[in-house]
Amino acid sequence: MNFTRRALGATAMAAVLMTPAFAQKNGTIGISMPTKSSARWIADGENMVQQFEEAGYATDLQYAEDDIPNQLAQIENMLTKGVDALVIAAIDGTTLTNVLANAAAMDVPVVAYDRLIRDSGDVSYYATFDNFQVGVQQANTLVQGLEERFPDAETWNVELFGGSPDDNNAYFFYDGAMSVLQPMIDDGRVTVVSGQSGMDTVGTLRWDGSVAQARMDNLLSANYTDETVHGVLSPYDGLSIGIISSLRGVGYGSGDMPMPIVSGQDAEIPSVKAIMRGDQYSTIFKDTRELAGVTVGMVDALLQGGEPQINDTETYDNGVMVVPSYLLEPVPVTEENINSVLIESGYYDASDIE
Repeated sequence: MNFTRRALGATAMAAVLMTPAFAQKNGTIGISMPTKSSARWIADGENMVQQFEEAGYATDLQYAEDDIPNQLAQIENMLTKGVDALVIAAIDGTTLTNVLANAAAMDVPVVAYDRLIRDSGDVSYYATFDNFQVGVQQANTLVQGLEERFPDAETWNVELFGGSPDDNNAYFFYDGAMSVLQPMIDDGRVTVVSGQSGMDTVGTLRWDGSVAQARMDNLLSANYTDETVHGVLSPYDGLSIGIISSLRGVGYGSGDMPMPIVSGQDAEIPSVKAIMRGDQYSTIFKDTRELAGVTVGMVDALLQGGEPQINDTETYDNGVMVVPSYLLEPVPVTEENINSVLIESGYYDASDIE
């Protein structure tokens, strides 16, 4: 993928392919990522490899392909090989208690990466974005798009999608969005025609775009024979693409059927292109370079006897402890600021989204 050129030079790319990389002076860091099916997780892993190696560490980067037993086995193998610290983006944040107890017994610190690890007292720190604010921004851009595209509608018909119920972040995204949308539902400005709401109903297991597409198909056939969809709250670009496929399949985006406003997250290239085409209205950009930098700083402080930088000690209760955290600020992206946010920052080349 083209974006890899900017995240890594040739040396760093070689390090990704050599797992674990050659030993360096400060030790080895085990990096457990959930899947390569999303471009953002590939970028996360590559950015951490680059920045850890620049800080003098070797890396053992593994992707579990959304298979929980595989992730557990990979982490156990990292411990067996003697990593000095673990960075984990959990597939299911409730399944790691035993393996983290083993890490604690070996004095291996653990940093939860962008997904909170639950039900364990053996999590040292958490590096993530302000996930409630992500949801607020998704809803705000959704409303902004509705005002622009459907200014004369008496009420906006909106359907709600949530992320994976086994990902703690999904609840923060949903709650943040509903802090904006629920008052509008209550006063009649927004109508959820299907009546479906709540993470237990609208959640999308494993953030699977095909599951989202199938659900959107069902929503349309069951509820929109005589109604028009004006907007869809989507918490992730991979879901957005599936939702858009469903909408286009029944004629939205052509003739006299304007494309509904669809939100997203992660600024993945297919969705950035969809925004430029007018299919998707917005996404939320979370700069993985910055998140990797925070994580490397946390791990380095832990291993060098320093004090990791944190800015939140209240929000992320994992059921056993409040995990000290560093929260980065997300950035909403629409067609108007793609260039300034994604291109001028060097995150993408202009050619990537042409």
